[in-house]
Amino acid sequence: MALDDDVVVVNGLNFEQRHGKERVRVARVWRNKDGRQFFVEWNVGISLLSDCVAAYVSDDNSDIVATDTMKNTVYAKAKECSDQLSVEDFAILLAKHFTLSYKQVTTTIVKIAEKSWERVSVNGQPHNHGFKLGSEKHTTEVIFKKSGVLQVSSGIEGLSLLKTTQSGFERFHRDKYTALPETRERILATEMSASWRYSFDSLYSIPKKQFYFTETYLDVKKLLADTFFGPPKEGVYSPSVQYTLHEMAKNVLSRFHVISSVRLKMPNLHFLPANISTKDNRSIVKFEHDVYVPTDEPHGSIEACLSRLSSKL
Repeated sequence: MALDDDVVVVNGLNFEQRHGKERVRVARVWRNKDGRQFFVEWNVGISLLSDCVAAYVSDDNSDIVATDTMKNTVYAKAKECSDQLSVEDFAILLAKHFTLSYKQVTTTIVKIAEKSWERVSVNGQPHNHGFKLGSEKHTTEVIFKKSGVLQVSSGIEGLSLLKTTQSGFERFHRDKYTALPETRERILATEMSASWRYSFDSLYSIPKKQFYFTETYLDVKKLLADTFFGPPKEGVYSPSVQYTLHEMAKNVLSRFHVISSVRLKMPNLHFLPANISTKDNRSIVKFEHDVYVPTDEPHGSIEACLSRLSSKL
């Protein structure tokens, strides 16, 4: 991703550079006075756009913020967060720190993935300090410039969704290489990645509510899944992954006016009919929409972005 202030001219040539620290893993526990504890685990990536060209062309490291310093800063800032906060708020805190603390840094990009540790229940009661690991990850990307311009995105990685009916694929283009039969009855499964960009453009425009981003993330995730599945009894028919993807993105923009764009990637994970026969036995396994062969290689790849007309992607 190239940013406007990312390119300089060096010796008559365009030059882009950035440096940072990746895969900084940090966990944080908050303990309430009533004995209840809260836990997060984050994987942090930091990238600085800064005026340190001299390090590349003249062996002068004086303007480089050491990547080890970035790593240590992550732990120091996590320690300073005495109150529980969302992964987006922590990313904003880091981006603000690096951009404003170093005169040579013009822009900071912070990417964080949060593992889905969920509180467990024992005997019907939420456990004070017990957690189990879910599958999908809550992601965020924050870009903060010296000018004060802010960009915040949230997302989901690895959200696995499946429905056993109410899906088909018909009337697609056919040529001499097409072998796929048309169907109105199949399993629809995906491991979805989603990201959405908020319309906030400065620190001052961000809502002050403590768990605003966490609550919005959970609401968007629920809406995406609800759109995929449809009503609990009858469901909703999907004529293609493309159609369902568009409906999911459209519903997010309709429901959440603070979101300016949505990008979805939905690989089509196949469950192939199991038909097994031999010359002597034509129906060892005869497929009757009951036994399938799961496979995810190769798989279809469907991706699209939906944005408001005024949105800057």
